[in-house]
Amino acid sequence: MTFIQAMDYATSNPKDMERLFGEWEQATEGKRAAKRIVRTKYRDDPDRYFDLVFFDSFETAMENSELQETQEFAEKQRSLVDGDITYLDLEVIEEKQV
Repeated sequence: MTFIQAMDYATSNPKDMERLFGEWEQATEGKRAAKRIVRTKYRDDPDRYFDLVFFDSFETAMENSELQETQEFAEKQRSLVDGDITYLDLEVIEEKQV
């Protein structure tokens, strides 16, 4: 079953955050378990972001979390956010095109 990890955070360093995402993508090429990433920005709060990372399963998400590159990314990401990151772990129960 598809698993999604959502991250809700604010940053006053969006360019640095984007650079960090790009570095992680390059560093994990061919070994990451993330299948799709949707990065969004709050329309009414320009410093707030909500990212969705899609995985085949919870287990593959946990394997991805254990990658050295993901651990380093998370540490650097915490230094770029204003406040805390809220993580949501979501099991997909239905998916369809309408």
